[in-house]
Amino acid sequence: MSFIINAFQRCKALCRFQTPTNETCFGVLPVNQQIRNKWPDFRMKKDARKRNTIKEYGIYKLRYNALRKNNIIPLEIQEIADKEIHNCPRDASITRIVQRCQITSRPRGNVKRWRLSRIMFRHLSDYNKMAGVQRAMW
Repeated sequence: MSFIINAFQRCKALCRFQTPTNETCFGVLPVNQQIRNKWPDFRMKKDARKRNTIKEYGIYKLRYNALRKNNIIPLEIQEIADKEIHNCPRDASITRIVQRCQITSRPRGNVKRWRLSRIMFRHLSDYNKMAGVQRAMW
């Protein structure tokens, strides 16, 4: 039994030295990570802050909204839910998110699946930088 415990402790000690990195293969950072501690645009940083707020408060706001709009429960509970929803930050609403290109921070003309603007999508796909994407040929 002590042998198993010692082996477990040695394995735990070895795992302490392995630090996780944000790098993928070839040392390239994922597209949605900040680069050199700067975002491409201040609007991108603002959008990231909004997304974090939604991640934190979104579930509460959804539940308070469900309580507020429910006609079966008493009015007192609906009023309490109404007050609680006003205490949540404004940025906790999902409609405040703007879909932006992850490279240039362009807000319009985005390809949703890759979170890139049409210009960057075409540029990257033309030079075979995107796996599984090729020009249409018929």
